Amino acid sequence: MLVAVFWAILVSFLAVALARVAQTLKATTKLVADVTDQAVPLLADASAAVRSAQTQIDRVDAIATDVQEVTSNASALSTTVASTFGGPLVKVAAFGYGVRRALGARREDVPAKESRRTVIVGRTVPASRREKRKYRENRGKRD
Repeated sequence: MLVAVFWAILVSFLAVALARVAQTLKATTKLVADVTDQAVPLLADASAAVRSAQTQIDRVDAIATDVQEVTSNASALSTTVASTFGGPLVKVAAFGYGVRRALGARREDVPAKESRRTVIVGRTVPASRREKRKYRENRGKRD
């Protein structure tokens, strides 16, 4: 009889333990189903975001290619303009310089401008002091 009671208590403990394990498995199954239901839309959204990012990267790549082409065209245009107009502009500038020099040489009746400063023993003397010095030197010669 004692053994029968012992077996009855043991079976009831095992039944309770199995009932709790069964509840835990049911809860786990429900949790996995809920996560799956929520994960599928999240994965779809992530996939759409990646596709959108790829589309934008393709657009940026196309724009960068166009900018590179425009840059190379501008460089070629700049080189063409420089080679086409550069030589004649240099010649016109040289001609203008020669004309100015020739006209300057013809105006010999106009006295040349004096420089504004005179260098004396490594110093620069302003024009006003130079004029005073000349006045003193000329005054001394008259006396």
